[in-house]
Amino acid sequence: MFSYCADPDTLSGLTWLSCYLTTGKHMSFYTSFGTVLLLLAITAPVALAFGFGGAMAARSRILPVSWLGKAYIAIVRGVPDIAFFLFFVIAFDQAIEWLRHKALCPDWTDPIRQGNDFVVCAEAKMPLSSAAQWVHEVYGFGLAVITFAIVFGAFAANVLFGAMRAVPRAQMETAEAYGMSHRQAFWRILVPQMWVYALPGLSNLWMVLIKATPLLFLLGVEDIVYWARELGGSKTAKFTDYPHGDWRMWYFLALLVFYLLFTKFSEVVLEKLMVRLSHGQATLAGEKQRKAKA
Repeated sequence: MFSYCADPDTLSGLTWLSCYLTTGKHMSFYTSFGTVLLLLAITAPVALAFGFGGAMAARSRILPVSWLGKAYIAIVRGVPDIAFFLFFVIAFDQAIEWLRHKALCPDWTDPIRQGNDFVVCAEAKMPLSSAAQWVHEVYGFGLAVITFAIVFGAFAANVLFGAMRAVPRAQMETAEAYGMSHRQAFWRILVPQMWVYALPGLSNLWMVLIKATPLLFLLGVEDIVYWARELGGSKTAKFTDYPHGDWRMWYFLALLVFYLLFTKFSEVVLEKLMVRLSHGQATLAGEKQRKAKA
């Protein structure tokens, strides 16, 4: 905050606005954009790893493993995202505390389930009530990453499973005829070629993931939607020194611009990636590239 912001009552116009937009609460609002980008940067590869594992399990020759992979894809995709976010986070958090409770408080005699309450000893709380604020924030963010990864990993698994089946079977048969094992053919032939078939579906999934980031608010993370609602509301107590009307429309308009610009940037990057992956492939895009060079 600037030095002339000491007495808000003496400010007006652009001076008032410059002080208003540089308060500590607004700095938290600006930082929350980084929180969203960090979530995407971590969740995308983790969800892709979940998806790849789920796709490999679904196409496994071992029936129980195949059933497990297909069940993961079907169950998670069949549950509404908001219901899964509300249920899984609570269940996962309580599972951690239950395990800690059993390990740290073996002499506890009271029931853990007491009506609608879930009661564990103080040492088993996760995180501890005495922990620093950043520990609580990191824990909540970690739960968000795991939840997003599991949900979108199931969708990624479905996309990758279809992409693996799209690679011509003759490619695998030729590799095996040249003496490659099934494992070698999978990693050297199938996996490199499947990405060109998977990228359109993964691109759509990336866009959906971007649009799903406001669900962070449900997980207790102070994201950009939380701050836009808090800072823009006319009845909020966040700004007793800088009173204003209901400005939520302007804050959410800023979020609209942010998401539109970010999705446009993503489209450009994904298009370039698609061109690179299509190079030399026996697909329509690959044929188009060859004809353009001829």
